[in-house]
Amino acid sequence: MVDWLNSIAGTPEGARLAMALALMSALAHAAFGALQKGRHDPWLMRGSIDASLVLISAPVALFVVPWPSYATFMILLGAMVVHFAYKLTVALAYERAAYTVVYPVIRGTGPLVTVVGATLLFQEHFTALQWLGVACLSGAMLLLALRNMAAEKVDLRGLKIGLLWAVAGGLLVAIYTVYDAYGIRQSPDPFTFLAWFFFLTALDFPILAAFRARRYGVPGGVGSLLRRGLAGALIAWVSFGGVMMATRLGGVGEAAVLRETSTVFAALIGWFILGETVGPRRLILMAFIALGAVIVQLGG
Repeated sequence: MVDWLNSIAGTPEGARLAMALALMSALAHAAFGALQKGRHDPWLMRGSIDASLVLISAPVALFVVPWPSYATFMILLGAMVVHFAYKLTVALAYERAAYTVVYPVIRGTGPLVTVVGATLLFQEHFTALQWLGVACLSGAMLLLALRNMAAEKVDLRGLKIGLLWAVAGGLLVAIYTVYDAYGIRQSPDPFTFLAWFFFLTALDFPILAAFRARRYGVPGGVGSLLRRGLAGALIAWVSFGGVMMATRLGGVGEAAVLRETSTVFAALIGWFILGETVGPRRLILMAFIALGAVIVQLGG
């Protein structure tokens, strides 16, 4: 399996598989976001997900895949820092402003900066048409945030602080996307990198969540929190693992853009499963997000 993946990396076959993995990751990430929406404190929810990730990933990392080399392990230590910072900014953003406003800002900022980072680090160069696609996707996502903001009861001070954390989260999405792509590309066995990545980067938030639960309790119930945490951990393997594998097989920038169609999937989940009203404006904006992703794929 590893030899086959290594053999198709950078080939047209690898690019097709990377596209499928990125879209699968987008769908999983939409489910991941819907799971975290509303019922539980974002700090506790993330802590529950990470605790389940540790329990699921530790046996795989310790007993199934080859152990990481020194170079891979040092990159993984760096990933722990980057992803902790990302999770921290997202929790702070969700705490201050509505999920429907914060999420599109985080995801809309990420692709634009990721493409720039991929250009500098991996010498990937987008055509003018692909840049138009990125602008279409990111612009539509930010307009979606504005549209959702108008529909919310706005605490102006909380909104400003939440948006600042959301922009910081978007920048960190770009940083971790490029950094993780570098890490999984240099690892001889991508499954070693993934297993140890999920194990090590999930060690932090369960500790923070335990302190928060002791201080504020567990609104929404412990049972529900643990069930959602387990489901979130399984989805995270598909979401984050899928996009990282896509960046090993194909272009980093293209994978990042495709993954942000998660906003479209999230709206569809809300519409068809959660019974939310979408409305014509959101439909138009989702169409532009999808159009931007198509332009990036066809414009290369």
